[in-house]
Amino acid sequence: MDTIKEDTVYKVFNEYFSHIKDPRQAHKIEHLLDEILFVAVLAVIAGADDFNEIAKFCKTKYIWLSTFLKFPGGIPSHETFNRVLCMIDPDQFQQSFVDWIADIRTGLEPVDNKTIESEKDIVSVDGKTVRRSKDSTNGKKAIHMVSAFSSKFGLVLGQQKCLEKSNEITAIPALLTILAIKDTIITIDAMGCQKKIAEKIIKKQADYILAIKGNQANLHKEVIDIFEKIKTPEFAHYTYQTETEIDKDHGRIETRECVTINNLDWLFEIRAWEGVKSIAKVTATVHHQSSGKETVEERYYISSLSGNAALINRAVRKHWYVENKLHWVLDVVFKEDYSRVRKGNGAENLTTIRKIALNTIKRDNTVKTSIKNKRKMCGWDDSYALNILKNMKA
Repeated sequence: MDTIKEDTVYKVFNEYFSHIKDPRQAHKIEHLLDEILFVAVLAVIAGADDFNEIAKFCKTKYIWLSTFLKFPGGIPSHETFNRVLCMIDPDQFQQSFVDWIADIRTGLEPVDNKTIESEKDIVSVDGKTVRRSKDSTNGKKAIHMVSAFSSKFGLVLGQQKCLEKSNEITAIPALLTILAIKDTIITIDAMGCQKKIAEKIIKKQADYILAIKGNQANLHKEVIDIFEKIKTPEFAHYTYQTETEIDKDHGRIETRECVTINNLDWLFEIRAWEGVKSIAKVTATVHHQSSGKETVEERYYISSLSGNAALINRAVRKHWYVENKLHWVLDVVFKEDYSRVRKGNGAENLTTIRKIALNTIKRDNTVKTSIKNKRKMCGWDDSYALNILKNMKA
């Protein structure tokens, strides 16, 4: 491993996160905000999942940490971590996160060996509820975080809070506003199939693939009808593309057939959608080898891409990376759904810290092991933790 100095990684962190305004009264400040944030991120990288564990990490590693941090007020308590992280402005913290990830994303190589470097990034936008952030006593619902995930680089690009899943419609445009998405392909499930969202994506010089269901009932019906009609002699002149992918994994065989149509002349409802160029139907057939059972699901999409069936089929499959490479990891490895942080901005800021930690860990390629094991190794081995932290540098 390359050697790196402790004060170097702290300086790199501060390049992006030192601009966050300290919400405390100046005469009451004992612990530096920069150090509180840095220790919190380092502790979560090293396996801490709540404010108590962050404080215990700081106490345990105090001698090492004090070689490059000042700690003018001594070791911060868990109450200090809790109070400060519940007070800081989550929008400022989020913007610093977005600026940081935009910088380190530049020049990275694809994490998926099937993705060529010149291929457009497929960015999945999807929401997840932090279940135990609900505060019934004060009438606060659990927060719902909408995240953007890069399938090409395996990184979280940003997040936006909303009070419940139904509010994703307003959270998605706000998230897209702060992200650098030029020349990417944005994939969103049916909740985000809205004209204003399509317009926002086109204005930011990106493309979209939007799932359509009953929330766009007339459009949904039109699209289903046209895919039925292309099978008839009357529509024999209609041209379309077909692409089939087959995946074998964990005792199941999944076949995905994608059919795309560029000729949208017969569709009335679709004319109001900014930039739309094609519609797609993806039929997923899953054969379970152990039971012999087979399931079939049909999904429909509109897209600003010309009807490239292979690309749309691949993008639809990669949309679900946000579920198994982000949401699942946050729940199982970072225990996000068990977090009981509810006061102030604490829950939202802690989700940002988890995603900083996750992005930093995922950039490490010095050791081939799970994210869970890498977190443990960071807690055990200071030099390995420093090696992980150097990944914060662009």
